[in-house]
Amino acid sequence: MPDPRMRTARMATLAMLGMGVATTLAMPALGALSEPNTARIAAGLVSIGAFTTAQACVLYSAVTPSLSKPLHRRFAVAFGVTAVLTVPLAGPLGKDWETWAWIGAAVIATAPLLAGRRLAVPVMAAALATVAGVAWSTGGDVVHQVVLALSVGVTLILGAGLHVWLWNLLLEAEAGRAAQARLAAAEERLRFARDVHDLLGHDLSVLALKAELAERLGPVSPERAAQEVAELRRLAASALDDLRRTVHGYREVDLRAQLDATRQVFESSGVRCTVTSPEEDVPPEVAARLVPVLREASTNVLRHSRAAWCDIEIVQREGEVRVTVTNDGAGASEPDRHSSGLHGLAERLAEGGGGLSTEAVDGLFTLRAVLPVRAVQP
Repeated sequence: MPDPRMRTARMATLAMLGMGVATTLAMPALGALSEPNTARIAAGLVSIGAFTTAQACVLYSAVTPSLSKPLHRRFAVAFGVTAVLTVPLAGPLGKDWETWAWIGAAVIATAPLLAGRRLAVPVMAAALATVAGVAWSTGGDVVHQVVLALSVGVTLILGAGLHVWLWNLLLEAEAGRAAQARLAAAEERLRFARDVHDLLGHDLSVLALKAELAERLGPVSPERAAQEVAELRRLAASALDDLRRTVHGYREVDLRAQLDATRQVFESSGVRCTVTSPEEDVPPEVAARLVPVLREASTNVLRHSRAAWCDIEIVQREGEVRVTVTNDGAGASEPDRHSSGLHGLAERLAEGGGGLSTEAVDGLFTLRAVLPVRAVQP
């Protein structure tokens, strides 16, 4: 789900970059329009328009990492070619106007995004040299135009460049957050795999030994072999029952340990988490049904929202246990009660006489789960 905050930051960055593009288009155009020759005006405006378009593409690609690298390179080549074309077509226009000094300022401002750190300084130096050459050839004030190009270019770098730098920091932070969420999910899968391995590893080893013993006793003591086969069947049934309990979350769990693990996952992902748990221990059967609620809720918070905080409250009273998970960062595409994970969770709680509800209001998403204690006690 696109994060509204990321969209806002990106639009602000594009707006700041757009101001530089508008400056590149408007200021040189004023010099071109002061030229008396209509053909030269048209050629100059076309070259300035092409250069401005290429610059806009380069700046757009700087805040759009999803664009392919070949497209980035094509934008860079177009920017370089159009900048060179403006030298003969737009540079001499406007005798009393610093036409190419403004274009040079745009090249200086765009160089750090276009060429990287290693080539930025040479590109800036080449732009200033071109400004000086054009000013000298047209009889303009060389020092004035060089200072103008340098000052305007540095100003644009400090303004638009700062926005681009902050935008890149946001992208890195978002990538780190997504990686932490994936890591948390992977760790949970590994934990479940270890539980299944520990459970089945022991049971299958015992079953293999019992089967081997029954095979050896078959020829010499059929009665003993039949007992071992009966015991083998009982152990197999018990192992199958344990596996089903594990898969469906019915094994006895430590709810407080799960709450602590959930809090640590949130905090490692940059989400401030507050946990309120009941003073008395929740019955193991109830805790086994509540753990999937915590897992699904935390997964939704990490994957489907851009939460800054999350509150988890578990209350046990009047013969029931209530779980409330509230977080900010809910958007228009926040998962609702019909999403597959929540729908399956609601069905599992209903099997124990409980229920699940969700609510998204004013950017806050709340998940509530209720489970009667008596419904699951033996």
